[in-house]
Amino acid sequence: MNIYKKLTFQYIRMKLNILYRINPVKAGQLAFRLFTTPIRFPRKNSEIFLNASSIKINVDGKMIKGAVFNSNQTRKALILHGFSSSKEKFDYYVQPLIDKNYQVFAFDAPAHGESEGKTVNAVEYAAMIKKINNDFGKIDAYISHSFGGLALSLALEEMEHDHQTKVVLIAPATETTTAIDSAFKVIGVKNSNIKTSMKDIIYNLSGKTADWYSVRRALHNVKADILWVHDKDDDTTPINDALRVKEDNHQNIKFYITEGLGHSRIYKNETTIKQIIDFF
Repeated sequence: MNIYKKLTFQYIRMKLNILYRINPVKAGQLAFRLFTTPIRFPRKNSEIFLNASSIKINVDGKMIKGAVFNSNQTRKALILHGFSSSKEKFDYYVQPLIDKNYQVFAFDAPAHGESEGKTVNAVEYAAMIKKINNDFGKIDAYISHSFGGLALSLALEEMEHDHQTKVVLIAPATETTTAIDSAFKVIGVKNSNIKTSMKDIIYNLSGKTADWYSVRRALHNVKADILWVHDKDDDTTPINDALRVKEDNHQNIKFYITEGLGHSRIYKNETTIKQIIDFF
């Protein structure tokens, strides 16, 4: 960990601990805001996206920008990136999907890339997915990574789909409670009361507990044909959460487990890409 990160995490720890002693609710609000604020990294210079047609939608007052390819095709595929990522990072999948005769959509999630917003949660990301289906017609196939997989699972619970809908979940953020625990561990906040206060904020905002925001829970209500791709060495979305889903023995979910690719290299790996494209 570099010195900048160490100092940043030290400042966050100190601020949360002090704020909790003054006002536990505000400490929970700050923790939630930090948890839902992505880092906007420089956009990948992707040649294929230079040839895309630009499109945009309005989701809850935020302008969400995207791209569409091969727009003369009737079958539609949607690419969904993860937290602190962007649509261009998934350019590996655009041409292969075009070759499969899909019309291909890719959007920057709220607070990411070219889209508006400063924070985003899974409900807001899911709302974007539902809006895309509403504005452009039913999506036939999805490729999602990490946070995008959680949002997609929540959205599919509330959208029209069937067993012919194709869904790829690459290292999905399976359990929100795991993500919260990991974030607190990385920052080094040991006061469990702050975590509890943050979970209270989630409940107050949505009427649902943090553990409701679960891919495992949502998939009991999803009929799509699913390929789940995960790496044994993923230290962001742990493989153990994925294996619990595997133990549920869903007949519509196939698992492809890799090793040594971690959380991000997995979706760039040529063998993984081939497995995913062959699934379509």
